Amino acid sequence: MKHANIAFFVPHAGCPHRCSFCDQHAISGEAQPPSPDEVCQTLSGILQQQNHRETEIAFFGGSFTAIERKTMVALLKAASVFIGPGRFSGIRISTRPDAIDREVLSILQAYRVTSIELGAQSMDERVLLLNHRGHTAQDVRRACSLIRETGFSLGLQMMTGLYGDTDTGALQTAKELAALHPDTMRIYPTAVLRGTGLERLFREGAYRPPGVEESIPLCAELLRYFTSHGIRVIRMGLHASPELEERLVAGAYHPAFRELCEGELLYIEMKRRLQTLLPGAYRITVHPTMVSRAVGQKKRNLQRLQAAGYHLLVRQENSLPVAALNIDRL
Repeated sequence: MKHANIAFFVPHAGCPHRCSFCDQHAISGEAQPPSPDEVCQTLSGILQQQNHRETEIAFFGGSFTAIERKTMVALLKAASVFIGPGRFSGIRISTRPDAIDREVLSILQAYRVTSIELGAQSMDERVLLLNHRGHTAQDVRRACSLIRETGFSLGLQMMTGLYGDTDTGALQTAKELAALHPDTMRIYPTAVLRGTGLERLFREGAYRPPGVEESIPLCAELLRYFTSHGIRVIRMGLHASPELEERLVAGAYHPAFRELCEGELLYIEMKRRLQTLLPGAYRITVHPTMVSRAVGQKKRNLQRLQAAGYHLLVRQENSLPVAALNIDRL
């Protein structure tokens, strides 16, 4: 099921910390948070265009439950009148793990919030400290327990390639986050943006962020891991925007990062199955939506398999399930 939302960004609002990686103006493309009137006008216009009953209204970008309480309530009040039959399905907010308590959850319930996402980023205390997160892994566990207890849908976000982290550490974070039973996950490989603490470390030579190619195998494995545990991964990599690309210094940013990871998983499966066959020419048949993933960016999957002696012709078949992969000798 495709995840959809109408997103409003509240950059840095309410956040008591400036994490090493954070430049939310670049990430969101927004310099100022929306006003309640702007929220109403935007949602009214969208509803006039089509029915969005499966779509959530979302407040992203800052630490929503840490902003000034009057502002938070005003934004929620403006959005909540658009929830109901023939309108939007609910409200999704993102916030910090240490900005969740029973009082704020009761307010969110009153204004028809349905989903809460927490920026966990890592469950390694050392990595959290090095990147100035200002919260602990235990804060993540405590907040998840309260959110689950109160009946909200739970979403978690994690990052890879942070200063001081390793692939092994990221996989351990994934295991600990999966144990908290989130409904959804977002996976963000680190992108170093101008004006952040990570840029300073990068310029000083103290930090070398993994690039796109280095990040694909790890993030593909994370996608496989969460999916195998029944957790929907609703985002991989930062949303593309001119502001982000203008401020990008280094790291793992690609506008189609998820497709690259899905292509890696498909390559691994093709390789596994071909290794049981003699080298030669084969036809790979997939659903039309999977052709580009089977081929790989710049035909990388075909080239890697050809180097192992397998010459492939990729064909599409509408009747095949999306996850199906047929291999026939030519």
